[in-house]
Amino acid sequence: MTTPTSRRPSPGDARPYHFPRFQRHRLSGGVQLITVAAPKLPLVSVAAVVDAGAARDPEGMDGLAVLTAKLLLEGTVQREGAELVDAFEQLGASVDITADWDSATVRLTVLSAHAEAAIGLLREVLREPAFRERDVTRLKAERRAEILQMRADPRELADESFERHLYAAGARYSRPAAGGMAATDRITRQAVKEFYDRHYVASRVTLIVAGDLSDARARGIAAAAFGDWTGTGPEVARAVDETASMSRRIRVVRKADAPQSELRIGHEGVSRGHPDYFPLVVMNAVLGGLFSSRINLNLREAHAYTYGAHSGFDWRRSAGPFAISTAVESGVTADAASEVLKEIERIRDAAVASDELSLATSYLAGVFPIRYETTSAIAAALASLVTYGYPDDYFDSYRARIESITEDDVLRVARAHLHPDRLLVVAVGDPAVIEAPLAALNLGPLSVSAAGDAEAGA
Repeated sequence: MTTPTSRRPSPGDARPYHFPRFQRHRLSGGVQLITVAAPKLPLVSVAAVVDAGAARDPEGMDGLAVLTAKLLLEGTVQREGAELVDAFEQLGASVDITADWDSATVRLTVLSAHAEAAIGLLREVLREPAFRERDVTRLKAERRAEILQMRADPRELADESFERHLYAAGARYSRPAAGGMAATDRITRQAVKEFYDRHYVASRVTLIVAGDLSDARARGIAAAAFGDWTGTGPEVARAVDETASMSRRIRVVRKADAPQSELRIGHEGVSRGHPDYFPLVVMNAVLGGLFSSRINLNLREAHAYTYGAHSGFDWRRSAGPFAISTAVESGVTADAASEVLKEIERIRDAAVASDELSLATSYLAGVFPIRYETTSAIAAALASLVTYGYPDDYFDSYRARIESITEDDVLRVARAHLHPDRLLVVAVGDPAVIEAPLAALNLGPLSVSAAGDAEAGA
C-alpha cells in the first residue's frame, strides 16, 4: 500500500537539445539553398521563401503581395489550376502558400521517393505562373467577401480597427496586409505581373529542403530545378510603422446592441530584430502571454470578466503592434480596461516574483523542442530564420537565452517598452452602453466610428 503525499516529484534535468544540423548553399543563379537531412521518416518538406511580403506593396496597391502569392497555385502556363492540384495530389503531396507582412512562402510535404517530381512542380509554380485574368477576378471577389465578413465579425473588426488607429494614415501597417476594398478594386492583372517580375527573382528566394534526402541529393534536385533562376530585386524604402499619436486615446467602433465588447489595448511594439527580444518574450509571458499570466488571472479568475485575455507582440521586421486582447460583457468594458492598465503599471513598478518568472521561463524553454519534431516544422523554423535574419545558432541557443532572463531583465524591458501614457484603447461594441464608462476612465480623447469607416484611406 502506498502512502499519499502532497509533495510532487521534482522534475529531472532538461535534456540537451540540438536543432537538426543544416547546410547553406548558393545555386549558380543566386537562389539560396538550405538543406537538412532528417531521415527519421521517408518524408521531405520544402519551403520556398520569397522576400515579397505585404510591406513591399506599391503605393495605392495594398494587398498586391498577398494576391500575387495566392495566384501562384491557381495555374501555370502549362496547367490550369485544377490540373496543378491533381498533379500534386498524384504525388501524394500537400501544398499551400501563405503571405504575410515580410515574406511569401510556398510549402509542400511529400514522400521522399517523389521529392524530385514535387520540386519540379514547385519550380513550375514559382517560375511559370499564368496569372489568368479570370483567376485574378475571382480572387479579388473573394477578398471583397472577406472584407464584408470582417466587418460583421467583432474580433476581426477589433484587430483591424486597432492597427488602423495605431499607425499613421500613410503607414502601410495602418491597413490590412491583404488590402481593403478600394485597394482591391485597383489591382489589375498587369499590376500582379509587374509585382511578380520585380520581386520574384533569385536574389530574394530561399529554398529549404528538410527530410529524408542527403545534402548532395537535395542540392542536385534543387540545382536542376532552380539553378538557372537569376535576377536581383530593387530595394524598397516605404513608410510602414509610423504611429498616429504618442498620447492615450479611446476609439469606440459602433456595434449596436452587441451583448459584449471586443477590447484591444496597446501601442506600437518593437521590431523582431530588437536586442531586447528575449527578455520581452519572457516579460510578455508573465504579463499576458500564458494562461497563468497576470492579465488572464485578473480578468478571468479574479473578476470573471472574460473566458480569456491575452497579450502579445506581433513580431515583424519593422515595429508591429503590442496588444492586449479580450472579449467582455458590455457592462464591464471599462472595468476590464481599467484592470488591464493596472497590470501594465504593476509589472513596471516592481520586479516579478522568482516563482512567477520560473513558471514562464520553464514553459517557454520546455515547449520549444516539441515544436520541431516534424520535417514541415523544421522547414517552417528555417523559413523564419531566413525571413528575420536569425543567427545560425538561434535554435540551439534559444532555451539558454530564455532561461538566462532575470527578474531585473523583466523589470527593465517592462519599463522601457510598455508605455501606459501612449495606450490606444479600441472597443468594438454598443456605444450606448460602453461610451460613458470608458470616457470616465480619463484615458484621453474618445471618438466613436462606424465599422464601415475602416475603409477610410484604403
